[in-house]
Amino acid sequence: MADQSAAPQFTDAEFDLPVGVRSQPIIRGGMRTATPDLVPDRTASRRGLLSMIDRYILVVVVLLVAIGSMMVYSATFDWSYQEFGAPTVIFMQHVRNVVIAIAAFVVMTLIDYRLLKRFAVILLLGTIGSLVAVLIFGDDTFNARRAFFQGSYQPGEFAELAMVIYMAAWLGSKRTKVSSFTFGLIPFMVLMGIVVVLVALQPDLSTAATIVLVCGVMFFLAGANLTQLATLGAIAIAGAVIFSQRLAYTNSRIDTFVASLTDLTETNYHAQQAIIAFLNGGWFGRGLGQGLQKFGFLPAPHTDSIFAVIGEELGVVGASFVVLLYVVLVVRGLQVARRSPDMFGSLLASGITLWIATKALLNISTMLNLIPSTGISLPFLSFGGSSLVVVMAGAGLLLSISRMTARTNAPEGRNVSANYDRGWGNRWSRLSGPGGR
Repeated sequence: MADQSAAPQFTDAEFDLPVGVRSQPIIRGGMRTATPDLVPDRTASRRGLLSMIDRYILVVVVLLVAIGSMMVYSATFDWSYQEFGAPTVIFMQHVRNVVIAIAAFVVMTLIDYRLLKRFAVILLLGTIGSLVAVLIFGDDTFNARRAFFQGSYQPGEFAELAMVIYMAAWLGSKRTKVSSFTFGLIPFMVLMGIVVVLVALQPDLSTAATIVLVCGVMFFLAGANLTQLATLGAIAIAGAVIFSQRLAYTNSRIDTFVASLTDLTETNYHAQQAIIAFLNGGWFGRGLGQGLQKFGFLPAPHTDSIFAVIGEELGVVGASFVVLLYVVLVVRGLQVARRSPDMFGSLLASGITLWIATKALLNISTMLNLIPSTGISLPFLSFGGSSLVVVMAGAGLLLSISRMTARTNAPEGRNVSANYDRGWGNRWSRLSGPGGR
């Protein structure tokens, strides 16, 4: 009878096993066989998920949301007490929005971003339908129709991300046709023009400008030439002039901004109060919760002007730290775009990164009186359900792209992703013919 103690003992290291799989020996007749069964190692899979996402982006998003929550409470506790008798009522509304935004963030991180390519047309049609509906049935606030349900849902915010997703899918499928005037520029202008005009009619020129800038850069990254960009820029400027002449407040903002270039005291009231807040803050700020401009002087301190509140209470150092977080997010987002294995993922990551950067740049520039006043929120920091949820969903898509890129580049993921492109209507993989190599 064979000595069972002399049976060969094998370890997982002796087999070339993929990550997330461990060996489990088969026991037959009381003996341990040499051939292992391969079963999923769920503990390793969980560790693999954390290692696949971009941790820098995750940390930056967490820090920005935490800072935003802190500053929203600081900017609203007195107003909330005066209005509702308790200092945390408005802050708890923000906490509710944060919870919903985190849920959207997690869902978008876990899904395969490539699935959105199938629903890009549906997203565009839904966006156009909601923008038309808000013009007809939306809440009329200050002679503008931008939201439903007393400001709870703003289709314009969702339109920004929807356009990034659709343009990534459409431009990625065009390939060499992007540089064509007939098949590239004209369809691009029509698709973007429909959404931009509907947003501008609300009127919401800040959101319209954001869509034009982000989609224009995506068009360039997809292969557009300088002639096409010059044509697009000229038409965009002409459209901006036409719409601005129809709105009295835009002419006033431009006039006061031009006057402030030579005399800062001639700028508009909003910019003046923001500048006073930064002057009060100095290098290190007055202290958290100790700002004065939020008490009835600074318009919308919890939304459009939250960066001015940061400047007054945390000083130049605190405001610079927030800017640094955005810089890190942009750098990492562009790295995710560069490493993406497919054109759709690359354009989607680039578009989301540029979209967040554009919104942050416009808001901060307005508070520093570098551009005429805009009504755009600061991503991740400002109070507002629609803005926060949509931006967090976009950040989740960035992590999804980084996760799928790492999974595709891993040895065990290369064969899995090879047959993902199912181009026929029955979703079967494309196969070469009998005579193919």
